Amino acid sequence: VQLQASGGGLVQTGGSLRLSCAASGFIFGNYAMGWFRQAPGKQRELVAAISTGGSTNYADSVKGRFTISRDNAKKMVALQMNSLKPEDTAVYYCARKLGSAYYDWGQGTQVTVSS
Repeated sequence: VQLQASGGGLVQTGGSLRLSCAASGFIFGNYAMGWFRQAPGKQRELVAAISTGGSTNYADSVKGRFTISRDNAKKMVALQMNSLKPEDTAVYYCARKLGSAYYDWGQGTQVTVSS
């Protein structure tokens, strides 16, 4: 199983970024997926999740600004991030959901929002 996140970078407050996660090694369409982030000195938190059927959930801190989507044919999950804030600065990871927990984090991608 491999999950490779990409698309991070440095952006100014109010800017946008689109993160992508390429999956391999498992039947992608059979699993719910999630995007997490971890800022320095903080615990990893779930920011967005998408079910196998496309239902989505978001952390309160990103509702209305972030959009998670999936393309089962391409085995990819994306996170569109708009109206970015300095507090969104973190390493972002994608993961797949097994049962009630998430696994297979892979390498994350750094997002830095300057004020």
